[in-house]
Amino acid sequence: MTSSTTDFAKTARRVIEIEIAGLTALAESLDGAFGAAVQMILSARGRVIVSGMGKSGHIARKIAATLASTGTPAQFVHPAEASHGDLGMVTREDVALVLSNSGETPELADLIAHTRRFSIPLIGVAARPDSTLLRQADVALVLPQAVEACGTGVVPTTSTTMTLALGDALAVALMEHRQFTPEHFRTFHPGGKLGAKLSKVADLMHRDMPLVTGTTPMPEALLIISQKGFGVVGVTDAGGRLIGIVTDGDLRRHMDGLLSRSVAEVMTRTPRTIAPTALAEAAVAVMNDCKITCLFAVEDGKPVGILHIHDCLRAGVV
Repeated sequence: MTSSTTDFAKTARRVIEIEIAGLTALAESLDGAFGAAVQMILSARGRVIVSGMGKSGHIARKIAATLASTGTPAQFVHPAEASHGDLGMVTREDVALVLSNSGETPELADLIAHTRRFSIPLIGVAARPDSTLLRQADVALVLPQAVEACGTGVVPTTSTTMTLALGDALAVALMEHRQFTPEHFRTFHPGGKLGAKLSKVADLMHRDMPLVTGTTPMPEALLIISQKGFGVVGVTDAGGRLIGIVTDGDLRRHMDGLLSRSVAEVMTRTPRTIAPTALAEAAVAVMNDCKITCLFAVEDGKPVGILHIHDCLRAGVV
């Protein structure tokens, strides 16, 4: 390792330590205003309009995205575009969350004035309690005084990290109040790895199932196994309930006189199953534990679908 590489790592540690100190100060500074902000958002019948300029704008976009994906309708509105017609996006039903480290960003003036003119609740986030933004806000969230990690004090670093963390804190507080679950998250986030991990068995299972009754001759059962392509066949009783399964292991164990037997003589009784409402990830865990490649999804004892490990692989669950 060269001395320059060591110096870079030292710089990285210093930056991270400075920002940690800022986050610690932020956590210690939170008071009743934070709870008031959460209540204001919960009371809004519309969306959370998140806005900021420059680096604060980038943070605002992320906060809006986090809120929207966790059950709080939200939209980013660029303050400069707001002055040229986008103020029409901000309605009396909404609540505005406006970010500005100085609290004096000139591009925010029209948006702030719009909220005051139409009595739209305004939550301001800034580092100066006496700033225009926080004086005008219905709820003022004050960022504590903290050193920017850049060393010169001019590049937003610690301040943007604190603002981002504050946005995450708002989103999580709202999630917990609404008892937001992974299943709810799946609704707003169907794509990507997270969406795949939260897929349900019902999302991936096949409804055209290989099924026979216990009295079915094995030659006919073998034909169905071959046609359906799952390598197994489920066995149901007269009431349609799943009572067994025939796998390749069962076939090997009963090779002697196989074609003269009935399905009931060959099948494995009370096979492992899963509910269609279960997460596909849970189904994968069952298949791995039992060293099997298929699971029937069962509801009220009756098969409603079949899930193959390959279905989970294609969906990115594993």
